[in-house]
Amino acid sequence: MGRDVIEERCERCDCIIGLGCACSPDGAAPKAKPTPHTRQEWQRFPADTILISSTQYAHLPGACGHLTEELVTPPRWGWIPDPAPGLWDRLGISHPATATAGNTTRQAVRRCEDCQTVWSAT
Repeated sequence: MGRDVIEERCERCDCIIGLGCACSPDGAAPKAKPTPHTRQEWQRFPADTILISSTQYAHLPGACGHLTEELVTPPRWGWIPDPAPGLWDRLGISHPATATAGNTTRQAVRRCEDCQTVWSAT
C-alpha cells in the first residue's frame, strides 16, 4: 500500500519545507543561503518559460534546486511559455503575471529568489 506524500511549501520562499527551504520557523530571514544552483535543462519547458506556483511565486525552468520538472503539472501549476520581453523583471504585486497554459487561473506576484539570482547572472 503506497503512502501519499504531501508537499508542504514555505510561504516566504516557496521551497519545499525540509528540501531547500532555509527560512526560520519564526519568520526571520534565513541564516544561510543555500549553495548556488547550476541551471539544468528541462525537456518540456524552454528556459524563458515563467512557471507559476499555487503560492503565487514565479520560477524559471531549471533555475532553482528545489523544483523539478516532474512537479510542474496542472492543476497545481500554470505557466507562460512565451512571455513578453521584460515580464520577469516587471513581475510584482502591481504587475502580476497570469498563466497562459496549464492552470490559467494562476497568477504570480513575486519571483523565486534562487531563480532571480540565476536570471541576473545570465
